[in-house]
Amino acid sequence: MLAALALRYAAGSSVLKISLDVSLFLSIFALVMWWIGSTILCLGLRTFRTFLFPLCFLFLITPFPEDVVNWITEFLQQRTAMAASLLFHFALVPVTREGIMLSLPGLDLEVASQCSSIRSSMMLLVTSMVLGHLFLRSWWRKCLLIAAVIPLSVWKNALRIFTIAELGTRVDPGFLDGWLHHSGGIVFFGLAVLVVAILIWLLRRSDLQSPPGISPLR
Repeated sequence: MLAALALRYAAGSSVLKISLDVSLFLSIFALVMWWIGSTILCLGLRTFRTFLFPLCFLFLITPFPEDVVNWITEFLQQRTAMAASLLFHFALVPVTREGIMLSLPGLDLEVASQCSSIRSSMMLLVTSMVLGHLFLRSWWRKCLLIAAVIPLSVWKNALRIFTIAELGTRVDPGFLDGWLHHSGGIVFFGLAVLVVAILIWLLRRSDLQSPPGISPLR
C-alpha cells in the first residue's frame, strides 16, 4: 500500500514531467496495487493466495501508454503481413511484400493500423486467460495456452486478409469493401476461440492423465 501511494505520488508529480498517458497508466496501476494491499491487510495472505488470479487479473484494466500501444500495433502489422504473404504463397498466388504492403496481381494491400487486430487480440488473450484458469490445473499448461495466443492472433488476422483478398479478386470486388472487411472480425475471432477450446481440450486431457500420486504444479 505504501508502494501504491509512492507510485501515485510519482504519477501526479510535476517533477518527473511524464506524459498524461503514462501518468494515467501509473495511477491505475497504483490503484490496483492499493486494492491488493488492502486485501492482504484486511483479509490476510491466505485469502490473497485464494483469490490470486482475480486480484492480479485487475491489472488488465490498466491502460497501456501510447508508445506501448504503437509498438504492439506495429508488431502485429508486420507479423500479420508476413503471415498473409505465406498464405498467398501456399495458395500459389503471386505476392510480393514490402513491409506492411502486399502486392498481388491487380491488387495492392496495406495492413493498416486499423487492421492490426489489437483489440481482438487483447480479447483473445483475456478469454484464454479466463478459460485456462477455469479448466487447466498446472501453471505451465496455462502459460503454454497464453503463449499460443500471440501466433494465433497473427494467423487469425492473416487469414482474414487472405480470405477478403481472394474473395475480392476471384468472386466479387465488393468483398474488398464489404461487411467482411469492416465487421467480419467476429467471424475470425470465433475461429480463434474454437482453436483455443481445442488446445484447452488437449492440454486438459494430459492434465487429467497426470500420475495420481503427483499433484500438478500450480
